[in-house]
Amino acid sequence: MKKIAVVGAGPGGLAVAMLLAHKGYEVTVYEKQAYVGGRTSEIKLGDYKFDMGPTFLNMLYIAEEIFELTGRDIHDYVDLIDLNPMYQLIYHNKKINMTRDAGEMIRQIDELYPGNEGSYERYMEQTQKKLEVLAPVLQAPMNKLTDLFNPKVMKAFKELEVGNSLVDTLSKFYNEEELQLAFTFQAKYLGMSPWESPGAFSILSYIEHAYGVYHIKGGINKLTEAMAKVVLESGGKILLNNGVKKLRTKGKKVTGLLLEDGQEIEADEVIINGDFAHAMTNLVEPGLLKKYTPEKLEKKQYSCSTFMLYLGVNKRFDLPHHTIWFAKDYRKNVEEITKTKLMSEDPSIYIQNAVVTDETVAPKGKSTLYILVPVPNNMSGIDWSKKAGPFRDMILNMVADKLGVKDMWEYIEEERMLTPADWERDIHVYKGATFNLGHQLSQMLVFRPRNKFEELDHCWLVGGGTHPGSGLPIILESARITANGILQQDKQTLLPVKPLPKVELYRKKQSQLKHQPAAIQTNV
Repeated sequence: MKKIAVVGAGPGGLAVAMLLAHKGYEVTVYEKQAYVGGRTSEIKLGDYKFDMGPTFLNMLYIAEEIFELTGRDIHDYVDLIDLNPMYQLIYHNKKINMTRDAGEMIRQIDELYPGNEGSYERYMEQTQKKLEVLAPVLQAPMNKLTDLFNPKVMKAFKELEVGNSLVDTLSKFYNEEELQLAFTFQAKYLGMSPWESPGAFSILSYIEHAYGVYHIKGGINKLTEAMAKVVLESGGKILLNNGVKKLRTKGKKVTGLLLEDGQEIEADEVIINGDFAHAMTNLVEPGLLKKYTPEKLEKKQYSCSTFMLYLGVNKRFDLPHHTIWFAKDYRKNVEEITKTKLMSEDPSIYIQNAVVTDETVAPKGKSTLYILVPVPNNMSGIDWSKKAGPFRDMILNMVADKLGVKDMWEYIEEERMLTPADWERDIHVYKGATFNLGHQLSQMLVFRPRNKFEELDHCWLVGGGTHPGSGLPIILESARITANGILQQDKQTLLPVKPLPKVELYRKKQSQLKHQPAAIQTNV
């Protein structure tokens, strides 16, 4: 059977390795770091445990399907916790608990935003139909221009809402900007402004309200650890501390890998799971690429970056599992991040207080606070070596003020900071753009780097830099598309793609599993 070399043990690389190893391919994953998961990995600070990157798990049905395709049940590998309410949104003068309880959502909207009666019901009904049309596009290959003329894709063109932004789309349902933003903040998964994100992405909030948001006991990183376990169970190999220096090529044909230790690896097919632009500028010999040269890559549109604080604190807080604090002038804040590339003095802040749901992440009576602030990527020219300290102090002051804690610094026992410069230097994220290439329509579908990479033979892509895009479940979908591309090429039986689950049936199925509700408040 063919030898498959996977570059990178992120969620996409692990998922495609699972699928192909189960199909009998000889699969080896080469990972530069000493851990699996890439940005979906664990950070340990003393007795405190954090997710490095993703903290939300939605579209659980995709992860379930990836495990099912290897003959396994994801629920045997991770302990899933259904978060309901899902998260709390806080504006300068009000807060709203986003929940899958339709009656409670309607009650809150009627109370907080009079004049929007019936808006939630219309949004859910119409967006469900939209998702049913768009879902097959996210599951279909986009390796050639003619793929755009697939009947399923043609049917979905109207729902792509070309010319409409996410805010434009949500304004059809909600007449209050705050309420629109409550259903558009998911644009952060794309690292984009809701005033620029295509209207098609109104499906993201719907998916959460229809299918739920989950936490995994121990952190979302336990998902990638479970996937690594399945790779090994299926006969695959994962070699940590084995960075790839270059792709070995013969003309346009990729023949294997040159590792950083000088070892030469032969492979029939190479799958790249590294950050796309970083991989193209570092792993490919100069002169081989025409479409994605370093000069052309620099002109592409990229997502924002994130400023991260991971705090182990000797205190418990009255704080939900997930909280998003919106800047007072959210639009100005977003423009500073995505357009003017300035450090905001009035930033939006996301904070995870996982211990309110999951006691395993911190010692008794203590907490892990995961703080994320969207900031410009490194095309901004911001010198984080000088700006990081003052920015960190400003964010901690804001968080302390919001939590009503004057002496918060006294409670910090462990701390790690990640700036956009750190993302680029240490995690190998091009320009520190943590959500990869932007999701403008000009960089989606067939116009995004293709799963069957168009510039090199026997070279495939998986992850946020290829079709269908970024975001953990979408990256898992990219793995199925790439695996099926190799299977089709080899005239093997393809991995089946299930239709979108029916919402009520899916909820009923999940309700039969062991779940722990998310608390919105705890006692200090």
